[in-house]
Amino acid sequence: RVIKRWKIQANTDYNKKNGEKLAMTKNIINARVTFKKSPIHVLERFSLGDSENAYRSFKEHTGLSECVILQTCNRVEIFGSGTTFDKDKIKKTWASISGLEENSFQENLEWSQNSEVYEHLLKLTSGLDSMVVGEEQIMTQIKDSIQSAKKLKVSGESLNTLFDKAIRVGTRVRTSTGISKGSISVGSMAVKLAEENVDEMKLKKILLIGTGEAATLVAKSLTKRGYSFFISSRTVERSTSFSKTVGGEPVDFNSILTGFENYDIVFVATTAPYFLVTYERIQKALETKNSGMMILDLSNPRTVDEKVAELRGIKLMNIDQIAEMVDKNMRSRIGQKNSAEEIIKEELPVLEASMKRLEAEPIVKDVFKSTDAIRIKELEKALSMLGELSDSQKKIIEELSKSVAENIMSTPMNNLRKETEHGNSDVINAASKLFNFKKEDN
Repeated sequence: RVIKRWKIQANTDYNKKNGEKLAMTKNIINARVTFKKSPIHVLERFSLGDSENAYRSFKEHTGLSECVILQTCNRVEIFGSGTTFDKDKIKKTWASISGLEENSFQENLEWSQNSEVYEHLLKLTSGLDSMVVGEEQIMTQIKDSIQSAKKLKVSGESLNTLFDKAIRVGTRVRTSTGISKGSISVGSMAVKLAEENVDEMKLKKILLIGTGEAATLVAKSLTKRGYSFFISSRTVERSTSFSKTVGGEPVDFNSILTGFENYDIVFVATTAPYFLVTYERIQKALETKNSGMMILDLSNPRTVDEKVAELRGIKLMNIDQIAEMVDKNMRSRIGQKNSAEEIIKEELPVLEASMKRLEAEPIVKDVFKSTDAIRIKELEKALSMLGELSDSQKKIIEELSKSVAENIMSTPMNNLRKETEHGNSDVINAASKLFNFKKEDN
């Protein structure tokens, strides 16, 4: 009995070891730096520049057999597929392309694998992972990214399937829920309030202080509505980087602190722990300014002294007032967001099954190809033995051979696909051995 158990265990270990060689599972990964962890001036440093060169580097040095790069002003993401890959090599390659130190990723990089990647991409295509919930631009950017990867032949069956299905789900979410209609953010609400309180806003001088998430939302909203504006931050480098990515004309930070009289509308969106816009600075500005000024403080904590509102000609709105209006808008849209999340929850297991099923396809294709080769060989033998036959007779025999071969193989192959959908890797390994399938390394 002991010997028998030892033999069974030995055979199991052997099968497992060799099965893994025959049918190594592909992994889908996502490495990303986004606005959620990195402000725009930091995120910009992680840009991969020329996509064609980046694709070449990732495929040569990381072990990824497929790759799709998604770059927007709010995110830089790498989607990859491969049976073997090295996380450290991915970071090292990314750092080399962007001219960064590897430790730059420590606080900025997010990493997902397989199911987490599927859910992340579904949320992206549905507009749930954007700065402004439901925004439409991300869908176009995702479509452009996968089309570019297909054109360069750096994506393959796994990522093409994933992106195509995610785009379909995202379209369904947006159509069914209407989540893209009337989407609003703190930034767009602030701009809307300025429009409601200032006449002929396009003729006014607009200043934006800050380069973080809230400032980005303001800048995007101003640019979308066709307003020119000035942008200022602690350093000229930040302001310049921000302006290249989002818009605005950079101005020196110290000059704006002593020159508020040059502006009619001021958006303040910083994280400074003290008042940047003080009572004294605005009082002094009004001495030489012929008109009033609107100031919108989107900072948390506030960086505009509330006493400023006491000055004649000043209209001040703070983050609490703006956020309350956004919150009302979001509460009215909570049903749309919940509906979107329900659709994603429903579609996620379907997508997972489709991705798992891909593991069986190389074996299925190989088996049908081998079976057909045998069928043709045996058909030729049979036809030569039968002697003279008419074309119609030959066609009947050929169709019969096709039907017999397909009917015999279709049931086991469909069962293989179903078992793969359920994550049963043992069946794939067994099928690989039974049909002598050798998976080629990518």
